[in-house]
Amino acid sequence: MAFSFSLAAFIHPQLRHVVAKMSLFDTILFYVVHLLDKFDLWHRLPVLLGLAYLGLRRHLHQRYNLLRVGEVNGKKYDTEEFSYRTADGTCNHPADHLVGSHGTFFGRNMPPSTSSYGLLEPHPVTVATKLLERRKCTDCGSQFNMIACAWVQFMIHDWNDHMEDTEQVELRAPEDVAAGCPLKSFKFFKTRKLPTGSPDLKFGHLNSRTPWWDGSVIYGNNKEGMIRVRTFKDGKLRVSGDGLLEHDDNGIPISGDVRNNWAGFSLLQALFMKEHNAICDMLKEHYPEFDDEKLYRHARLITSAVIAKIHTLDWTIELVKTDTLVAGMRINWYGFLGKRIKDLLGPKFGPILSGLVGFKRPRDHGTPYSLTEEFVSVYRMHSLLPENIVLRDLKSTTSEHKSLPIQEEIPMTEMIGKEGEKSLSKIGIEQMLVSMGHQSCGAATLWNYPTWMRNLVPHDIDGEERPDLVDMAALEIYRDRERGIPRYNEFRRNLLMIPISKWEDLTDDEEVIEALREVYGDDVEKLDLQVGLHAEKKIKGFAISETAFNIFLLIASRRLEADRFFTTNFNARTYTEKGFEWVNKTETLKDVIDRHFPEMTEKYMRCTSAFAVWNSDPNPRRYLPLYLRPAT
Repeated sequence: MAFSFSLAAFIHPQLRHVVAKMSLFDTILFYVVHLLDKFDLWHRLPVLLGLAYLGLRRHLHQRYNLLRVGEVNGKKYDTEEFSYRTADGTCNHPADHLVGSHGTFFGRNMPPSTSSYGLLEPHPVTVATKLLERRKCTDCGSQFNMIACAWVQFMIHDWNDHMEDTEQVELRAPEDVAAGCPLKSFKFFKTRKLPTGSPDLKFGHLNSRTPWWDGSVIYGNNKEGMIRVRTFKDGKLRVSGDGLLEHDDNGIPISGDVRNNWAGFSLLQALFMKEHNAICDMLKEHYPEFDDEKLYRHARLITSAVIAKIHTLDWTIELVKTDTLVAGMRINWYGFLGKRIKDLLGPKFGPILSGLVGFKRPRDHGTPYSLTEEFVSVYRMHSLLPENIVLRDLKSTTSEHKSLPIQEEIPMTEMIGKEGEKSLSKIGIEQMLVSMGHQSCGAATLWNYPTWMRNLVPHDIDGEERPDLVDMAALEIYRDRERGIPRYNEFRRNLLMIPISKWEDLTDDEEVIEALREVYGDDVEKLDLQVGLHAEKKIKGFAISETAFNIFLLIASRRLEADRFFTTNFNARTYTEKGFEWVNKTETLKDVIDRHFPEMTEKYMRCTSAFAVWNSDPNPRRYLPLYLRPAT
């Protein structure tokens, strides 16, 4: 009894109610996690112990941070008949053909906000002006380049977008900040809100994209989108003669997703459409009996897996650059035993030893797969975008460090939408790719939101420009509140994280603390999630906050383990032997670039990952095995 009381006293007061709902086993795990959190220890531990912590925390999130929104009443189907990714995301879940399909509900990682603060408290435009708007561009050094920045949109447009209502909202800038705002007022459509039929979460929002990792960013989210991008010859997709996207008569690019596009995003779409077409050529050579439909279906499976693997083993590792996360992401794909053993013996030893990929059946932990409202919120990373794209002169001789002189700087306003497509066509895919590789992207911090995004021409779902300009910085604050995303402190409590009790718990930057007090007073509960994520002190090597990372920790695994084509059907029978080999031999974005531009990385890239700044130092050679290393 005394022991139980002493343990309860050890738990942060605002988290004690959580423990009361847990099983004895989960309570013990929570005490271990909470102890390490309390002393800020987990990321300072040796790799093996850090991995153990992440495993415990992920287990707790799988148990307590997956909430079903609405019912999915699909039907059983023959998985052998649908051994390919469908146009609208149906027929992936083995027992319900509608799970994860286009137009289904976003899930939740926590209940909607319980705070009493209003939608305009404090005013979103005030928050944007005083805490988010860029004063000067702060970059993230050599860790992340503009290819990595564009990759964020490339993935988001594969996974999620909220369906809109037909009713508009207008936000007017308060008088005390209006003089410094590019828009004194702006209009936008509400998020479409629908009853779920559930007594617990009564309302929800629909996803207009397919949440699976299915490459819909290039293939489309429905049959109409798929037809638009296909040539219907040899399984291939439509790519122009210069290697970039084709355009329709209105100048809109022809690709799977064209909403709010910019040149860097279009470039990645074109690159992976080229990858798809190269896979079609390979398949046709080895399987001449395949018709157009079979070539397309298999190439889509392979390309989608390549994208997922690059995100897991390359992009994410650069985002959270520590040895513990290198090990963790590789375990997700290959398991603790590693690639050699998995290649030799197959995925025979379960998800921990052999990885989530290739596991014998999908796992959804009792909650049908979807992406979540909270996942959308933590992936708001517009501060990574710069004010200008820095073009490099490829005709110049590179230095020994593979640096290139600057040719010109192009404002981002000339790189978005239809004008951006024209600019990209003039620049060309090679110069744009190399230039993005050499340019550091912005940092996820306060006072770093792009100024040009506060006066932005938004697109509709078809890529057409809308008449009403928007202030994206203010809109993102409003969207979180509108969709019931808990504010920062409540968000952390729901993630079993220790909340802040004063501004000094969030940051030691006195200027930031003063600005937070000006906007929120001393009420830390009022702090918006986006502001907290950008103000939070970061773990060494992390380009994002730990709070955002804990959502990533859960969802990064879930995207793989819930998908039939990364588990039951991740095999040579479904992908073909040569297709499966293609996926297995591709580890990084550099591998894809080398395939299509054989001399590019050797000539212009010095670093290890194509997502790091290209003329930065490569990763140092380490002789101590990964699992035996101390914290980095």
